[in-house]
Amino acid sequence: MGGAMNKNLNVDVIELLSHTPLFQALEEETLGAVLTYHKITTYRRNEEIFHEDQPANSLFVVLSGRVGIVKSFLDRKESIVAIMETGDLFGEMGLFDQEGRSATARAIERCEVIEVPYAPIRQAIESRPKLLWSLLGLLAGRLRQTDDALTDAMFLDVTGRTAKRIIELAGESDEFTLPLTQEELAGLIGASRERVNKTLATFVRAGYIEVNDRNYRIKNRKQLQIIAG
Repeated sequence: MGGAMNKNLNVDVIELLSHTPLFQALEEETLGAVLTYHKITTYRRNEEIFHEDQPANSLFVVLSGRVGIVKSFLDRKESIVAIMETGDLFGEMGLFDQEGRSATARAIERCEVIEVPYAPIRQAIESRPKLLWSLLGLLAGRLRQTDDALTDAMFLDVTGRTAKRIIELAGESDEFTLPLTQEELAGLIGASRERVNKTLATFVRAGYIEVNDRNYRIKNRKQLQIIAG
């Protein structure tokens, strides 16, 4: 594992970041200055990128693979509360409040992650106050995600939440490989592993999905969407 400082900017990195909510507002010259000390690191599955409560001085963008955002609870159990995929930005909270990490970020499969220090981002914001609108948009998006998660927890039962997560994990394809263990999937849904397994078995018997190890195929997306509300 590990990545060296990059002063020769990767074209793929520039292209990817130019489409993220924060960096897309930067003109090319400013983006290049912000990325002067970026680095790219490869993480193995289950390897931590940062841990909850650690000091925060940089943000991250997924270049490839998937990253789970994990929260610990009073009973010491962990739950994946969000999955970050290619192009998704995370670890930005410390840019606003200068507090420690609010959650743990962990690779849920082999991934490459771009790390960008806060300092040059803050300099860009101070010289271009209009960038604050991009940051507000980013925060608003996070709040909407939180609102959606709370709504799901309040108004959807385990069956509804399971159907919704399957649809989200599948994206536009009806076939996908689950990047999570059964325990991690249960944490993402917010239920016990046993309840989630029973729900999946019900979906299989009803002909809504087909499951072979971690390979899933949606056979009746319309019915899953109805169940997901």
